[in-house]
Amino acid sequence: MTQPAATQAPGTPIWVDLTSPDVAASASFYEQLFGWTAQDLGEEAGHYHMFKVGDKAVAAVSPPMNPGTPPVWTTYIGTDSAADVAQKVAAGGGQVIMAPFDVMDQGTMGVFADPSGGAFAVWQPAAMKGADVFNTPVSLTWNELHTRDLEGAKSFYPKVFGWGVHANDMGGGMGEYVEWQVGGRSVAGGVGMTMEPASVPPYWLVYFSVANTDDIVKRAPELGGKVISPAMDIPQGRFAVIADPQGAVFGVIQGASQ
Repeated sequence: MTQPAATQAPGTPIWVDLTSPDVAASASFYEQLFGWTAQDLGEEAGHYHMFKVGDKAVAAVSPPMNPGTPPVWTTYIGTDSAADVAQKVAAGGGQVIMAPFDVMDQGTMGVFADPSGGAFAVWQPAAMKGADVFNTPVSLTWNELHTRDLEGAKSFYPKVFGWGVHANDMGGGMGEYVEWQVGGRSVAGGVGMTMEPASVPPYWLVYFSVANTDDIVKRAPELGGKVISPAMDIPQGRFAVIADPQGAVFGVIQGASQ
């Protein structure tokens, strides 16, 4: 699984952040699980906490903008124009959840949902370009759409971001796995929700690279998290899916070469 650097072409996922009703508790969980350090950017930034590995920004956590927002990791897709994305989302039958707005001098963001309800954000960089590092342990490595309308997604996202679609049958009645591509390079994935409970809405799953998946699977419950999908080997490596103590779901993967 590969994730291009933040300087790559528009249409590439370049940032993730966590919405949490208890920022301090969430920061503590990920600091202990991943060894991140959390830096509060202050009241001016809405107490947005930057997660870092050394001096490299890898993710963030913040309180919800709207009360009642569920705990969730959000995928940000890079763009040259958040306003253009908003128009294309609306034209494609999606929803503009939060119209594009400037985040101080850092960049412009917007929040959207595809026609099936899968929520995602975009980031038009200014001072803040995205994550400082990818594909090394405890940094972002992959972003994956889980949807109940994969065919619809294969129409919607290429219209919004210009993505190419590379689909493979996973076999065993599991349907297709889609790789979303920019310039012929896979930058994200997509899969149908054939194996997930009907009560789970469509979502974008964030994956972090780790040095040892089994260690994370053991440690997460000790810290109050829950293992959703136990460690499993796939050609790309060994992965698992975990919910943090607040209920936000994320994936981890130990690359096949690690």
